[in-house]
Amino acid sequence: MPRRTLVRLFAIAILLLLSVPGAAVAQDDATEEEAAGWQERFDGWFGESVVAPLNGVLFFSIYSAEIELESGDTKESEIPLILVVLVLGGLFYTIRYGFLNVRLFGHAISVIRGRYDDPNAKGEISHFKALTAALSATVGLGNISGVAVAITVGGPGAVFWMWVTAFFGMSMKFSSCVCAQLYRQIHEDGRVLGGPMIYLEQGFKEKLPSFAFVGKGFAILFAVLTVFAAFGGGNMFQVNQTVAIVVDTFFDGSDSSLLRVGLGAAIAVLTGFVIIGGIKRIGEVTAKLVPAMCLFYCGVCLIIIVMNIAEVPSMFAGIFSNAFQAEAMFGGFVGVLVQGMRRAAFSNEAGLGSASIAQAAAKTVEPVQAGAVAMLGPFIDTIVVCTMTALAILITGSHIGVEGLGGVEVTAQAFAALGPAVPYVLCVAVFIFAYSTLISWGYYGERAVEYLFGPRGVGPYRIVYVLTVVIGPLLSLRSVLDFSDALLLSMAFPNIIGMLVLSGTVKGLVVDYTARLKSGAIHRADA
Repeated sequence: MPRRTLVRLFAIAILLLLSVPGAAVAQDDATEEEAAGWQERFDGWFGESVVAPLNGVLFFSIYSAEIELESGDTKESEIPLILVVLVLGGLFYTIRYGFLNVRLFGHAISVIRGRYDDPNAKGEISHFKALTAALSATVGLGNISGVAVAITVGGPGAVFWMWVTAFFGMSMKFSSCVCAQLYRQIHEDGRVLGGPMIYLEQGFKEKLPSFAFVGKGFAILFAVLTVFAAFGGGNMFQVNQTVAIVVDTFFDGSDSSLLRVGLGAAIAVLTGFVIIGGIKRIGEVTAKLVPAMCLFYCGVCLIIIVMNIAEVPSMFAGIFSNAFQAEAMFGGFVGVLVQGMRRAAFSNEAGLGSASIAQAAAKTVEPVQAGAVAMLGPFIDTIVVCTMTALAILITGSHIGVEGLGGVEVTAQAFAALGPAVPYVLCVAVFIFAYSTLISWGYYGERAVEYLFGPRGVGPYRIVYVLTVVIGPLLSLRSVLDFSDALLLSMAFPNIIGMLVLSGTVKGLVVDYTARLKSGAIHRADA
């Protein structure tokens, strides 16, 4: 795209940005009340015009019933369509591949340690960097804020269903990343383009040529959803919650729109600096950030847990009992189940196919190795990090009495149990988690844009993506969370359904690879 056109697009985007949030904060005679009023109107429009139509399709109810609670009130319990897709998808791929998420778990750890690296393999980054790039997109505020939301809305039992979703989700993530490696496109300059938009199109063309148009349609749909999901869960949700905790911690909860825009702009600059460098720079940054931030965050949670170690058994007992205990039998069970799976899918993205975009760039000649490494993502993200957050919240009781969704503030209260200075530590963790997610999802959206419009679409996308960072803090958590859920979870439809066509191919690769691994035909690099 000509530079003049890019400049014009940038100028238009700046004017739009200034004309919307700036209208309420840039005028000298504008009061804080007027700014707050604008923010509420903008948030209301976003919720009614954007979020509501998406939720109407994605969370279409296939079961609904009025349940009478013990208190005498009534509550409507529903089973949404997306839940059925995620549950059946996880079960199918786990059984189809013979519980590979258990059988190859130890081998996957050996692969990320570099013991099977091939220096001559094509790709852009190592297995370890591919895993950290994918983890940086999943280990984010879903682990801090999302867990708090799940517990405040669904109760402790929601944590159990997060574990279940992660366990079966490992197989879905394995399958998508094997396909991404198998059908990836490597350009002359070494850049890799891979992910569901590639393997859905090519896989249908190869396996079902008469229905190639279906694969093409799935691929386009997935790419479009990925772009918007990058703006939602990968962008606006992350910056929204980051700014929320920064304002709450350092500015006494100020509701100044100008402050929120300013903080968003600072994060936007840092985000733009990294995503311009592509997957190699992202891999370099995340390889350092992700291990450090996971150890740091889990370490703080572990201190809270150890200080209250006597309460841990009762916490786990409460999680298991609440997972099946109905406040109104089946209705209460469904509510807990839906919240747990919804938050888990948002957190670890299993079944969505997003991680396969990063895994496609891994240097390997064995697609199964990339899949094995990728399936560690849901385990680290949900079974380790989310559990740490959940126990810290449940032990301190910071979720009790919270009105609405709660969010990152609930986790901050849990951290405050260690002392008044500890919430500042959480603030640092939130920023790092959110920042790493921003840059990785920026890359995911970029690959989807390249598939849809070619390389010339990447520049304008980066500009809009960075500018969206500034808007995120102005929306409410409810609007941002519903929008993020809708776009992220909708990616599961074309990906999980489309992978059914390729499951036979993946199964064949699994049988062949595990046989060669068992016979010793696959040699370790350090042997």
